[in-house]
Amino acid sequence: MSSTSDASNTIEETVQIQLSKPVLRPGSKGRAVEELQHLLSYWGVYTGPVNGEFANQTEQGVKEFQRRVFVQVDGVVAEQTWRALYTGGPVDMPELSKGCHGELVKTLQRILKSTQDYIGWIDGDFGPLTESALTSLQRRCELPVTGVVEERTWHALSKVNR
Repeated sequence: MSSTSDASNTIEETVQIQLSKPVLRPGSKGRAVEELQHLLSYWGVYTGPVNGEFANQTEQGVKEFQRRVFVQVDGVVAEQTWRALYTGGPVDMPELSKGCHGELVKTLQRILKSTQDYIGWIDGDFGPLTESALTSLQRRCELPVTGVVEERTWHALSKVNR
């Protein structure tokens, strides 16, 4: 765990969580699955019983949560998914800015299109239209208007219904 602060009463803390949790998948049973089911319920992606059995409904909740926080959607709860479950948002996401390319930029563009901020093609190129759409979303979400997708912006993007 690391943190930084200044002399005032405002503390900006960056926490890196390392968990010792078992890898869970369909067929898993026990207290760790109950904990998983409680967390999935808390984040609103699971309404099934908390019974310690990793069955279809639990798997669907895991996949929905993984999709929401930009984790590989495989229904397996490993380290990254556990950390996202504890923080309630994306973890280990790269910073994106003008000039970036790839699948994450396409994901960003799809989300910005769903919020009606982006009017361009879903092409994976972070250009001026993507930057403009992002700053519009940042302004509306009362985030620093930087045109850069960083931790707080990833978290806001994970809350967009899509």
